[in-house]
Amino acid sequence: MSRIDELLEEQAPNGVPHRMLGEVGEFFRGNGLQKSDLTEEGFPAIHYGQIHTIYGVSTEETKSFTTPDLARRLRRASSGDLIIATTSEDDAAVAKATAWVGSGEVAVSGDAFIFRHSLEPKYVSYFFNSERFQEQKTRHISGTKVRRISGDALGKIRIPVPPLEVQREIVRILDQFTQLEAELEAELEAELEARRAQYEFFAEALLATDSEVSRVNLGRVTSIARGASPRPIQKFMTTDQSGVPWIKIGDVPTDGKYITRTSQRVTLEGAEKSRYVNPGDFVLSNSMSFGRPYISKIRGCIHDGWLAISDFRATFDPNYLYYLLRSREVQSQFELKAGAGTVRNLNADIVRSVIVPVPSRERQEFIVAQLDKFNALTTDISIGLPAELKARRQQYEYYRDKLLSFKELAA
Repeated sequence: MSRIDELLEEQAPNGVPHRMLGEVGEFFRGNGLQKSDLTEEGFPAIHYGQIHTIYGVSTEETKSFTTPDLARRLRRASSGDLIIATTSEDDAAVAKATAWVGSGEVAVSGDAFIFRHSLEPKYVSYFFNSERFQEQKTRHISGTKVRRISGDALGKIRIPVPPLEVQREIVRILDQFTQLEAELEAELEAELEARRAQYEFFAEALLATDSEVSRVNLGRVTSIARGASPRPIQKFMTTDQSGVPWIKIGDVPTDGKYITRTSQRVTLEGAEKSRYVNPGDFVLSNSMSFGRPYISKIRGCIHDGWLAISDFRATFDPNYLYYLLRSREVQSQFELKAGAGTVRNLNADIVRSVIVPVPSRERQEFIVAQLDKFNALTTDISIGLPAELKARRQQYEYYRDKLLSFKELAA
């Protein structure tokens, strides 16, 4: 019998009461703290956006501060309070929380709630991550693009309230498990990073060519054209399904290869003022993370932040061209030709001028087969280390949810 079972047998043999959060505490909305108010020293402060990006289950110190004069006018959390981000574009991140366990007070921004309660602080924070909480929370989220939850809605969510000694034992176990999980993930992440570096070395070696392989300007063996944007663009946007897919950088995953869908469409009139790409064509970002290639699986239009590459099949296997465009040899030419400065851009002439090798079709297909296998080991979530990372996280989540589940005390 575990220590938790022993405590429950002694202190709650008939079950654990489940209470609404509003019955065990109060919600206070933060106020007035903007990102521009954050400083590197002063009075401890937490902006709601930092709960999404910086803080975990709990924190005893802040990454940011604000001036004491402003802090006096702001809503402040006390040690033991939960600080909850109330908005996000992602439902899963709505009501992400951290327990403030530092000494003294901390200023809290708007779009965050302070939950002052009578429970073990980290027990409540772990509960806010649990499946039971997520299931209840989902019913109360509102809003369209920006999703949010109110204090009244949070107050209706039910939490199991075991004896305080049980709450502390659960926190002790989950803290240990979380630390072990973090150490294991760090080891796996390091191994995965090493595997990626090994892949990069292997890819560069395979893509390297000897002096007998012909080399040409990319523009001689492909068609390269810049995208175009109808102006003003909002005039040509449509929600009608007869519209043409409008390809934006946000439609492609960071490490993805293919463009399969778009979030927006343009009218047929707008499409005529833009540039079509067809399934199998490449699109290449010409600003921001410039030079990153993607293969379109749809017919759509690209704006002037993209370049289109087509008519290459007589010379290149599509998958070989994808790996070639990502190679250090080609990317270094992009870097050099794009020039110095904060904002660097590719244009069609630059991409046409890049010198590339043209090995035999058999050699291209061999390189693709080898790189596809190696790439799967580092990127496919169902293979190798990424799958192990995913399994570790699922194991932790299952164990946490089991610890936070109790037989309910009959009313």
